[in-house]
Amino acid sequence: MADKKYIGIDWGEKRIGLALADEETCIALPFKTVSSLDELLTVIEEEEIDEIVLGSPKKMSGEAANNPLWLNFVEQLKAKGGKPVNFLDERLSSLAADALSGEKKDKAERDEIAATIILQDYLDSN
Repeated sequence: MADKKYIGIDWGEKRIGLALADEETCIALPFKTVSSLDELLTVIEEEEIDEIVLGSPKKMSGEAANNPLWLNFVEQLKAKGGKPVNFLDERLSSLAADALSGEKKDKAERDEIAATIILQDYLDSN
């Protein structure tokens, strides 16, 4: 049987950063940026993803950020994605992505790096 494949997601209202990893290496790598749930679902199917790791936006106080667009995205992803969805606190992942990318990079790349940090944190904790 093939290794389990993971996708890490850094959700944003305009862009969705993605990272991929597999069970064998357990190393998350930046993949691409998409702009819609439909594009994301295509990637999940094409890459034969087994498990989804989604960065969960929280306020610095730790309470959930109840953005209606985010909640709708989660609901649709669970309904249409057909894969287990795991949530990981994404506070500071974008700041860490900025630090890792060094010089000012474009926002799409930043989103992919943030998704990579989210996915790697998940892999490291499991």
